[in-house]
Amino acid sequence: MLSKSSARTQLHLSVILFGFTAILGKVIILSALVLVWWRVFLACISMVFEIRRRKLSFNIDQRSRNIFWGIGIIIALHWICFYGAVKLSNSSITLLCMATTSFFTSLIEPAIFRKRIEPVDIIIGLIIIPVMAFIAKDISGEYYLGAIVGLLSALLASIFSVLNKKNIDRTSPMVMSLWQLTGVLGFITVILPFYFYQNPDALFFPPDVWNWLYMIILAILCTTIAWVLALQALKHVSAFESTLVINLEPVYGIVLAAVLLQEYKQVGPGFYIGSTIIMILVILYPQLKRKWSKSSPIPQ
Repeated sequence: MLSKSSARTQLHLSVILFGFTAILGKVIILSALVLVWWRVFLACISMVFEIRRRKLSFNIDQRSRNIFWGIGIIIALHWICFYGAVKLSNSSITLLCMATTSFFTSLIEPAIFRKRIEPVDIIIGLIIIPVMAFIAKDISGEYYLGAIVGLLSALLASIFSVLNKKNIDRTSPMVMSLWQLTGVLGFITVILPFYFYQNPDALFFPPDVWNWLYMIILAILCTTIAWVLALQALKHVSAFESTLVINLEPVYGIVLAAVLLQEYKQVGPGFYIGSTIIMILVILYPQLKRKWSKSSPIPQ
């Protein structure tokens, strides 16, 4: 069983892997919808082999299956918006938009779990927004649509993160991930023919060996492994703390984008100041939460 410190370490590792997704989404020459289909298709195959290797059972009750498929549809919409934002702007701006996820979660988690809104969650979530704006103050006007789509992606991410927390004990994280990804795959497979009807010249297969390699890395390393690490950690931390750590994805991702894609225009002094603030909030959150809970007990 994971300790809380080990769970947080796993979260950070998963976020580093997630940080590569925007970069890979930028370099893979496929539309957002087709890219997500291949990502999920390959990830499902790798998860089936891993579940068999661990000798886990695929079987779950019908109610759990329906819940996971429903969450899978939300994940599908999140990924489509995420990669759509990458294509409309760039990986750095998209990752910055994801920093608002914690604010959305601070409002959504209490509603779904029917508990009071924690003031410390709201305060930290609100701090994230101007920090993100400070980091992104030099965004060009041509990227505004991508930023809006990125914010929608962040909202969807907060919704499925909270729903995952609510349903995390229904089965093992690996089996839960597989059923959710089958929901993603089924949803996108249904709408894919309509997309190609409207875009008959769009590519379906990755065009060369390098694109296939990037896609395999995206599916296995940045989806299967990262997803399971994040879900295992979610058993031991709150959905809000999970999304707060995920706010480091812009930090890791933009550094990687600056190095690998030369996106230096978005990496100025504001980025370093803002990312430092985010890292401090992530580090201090567990202590702040603990102190706040002791000083403000829930009325009986």
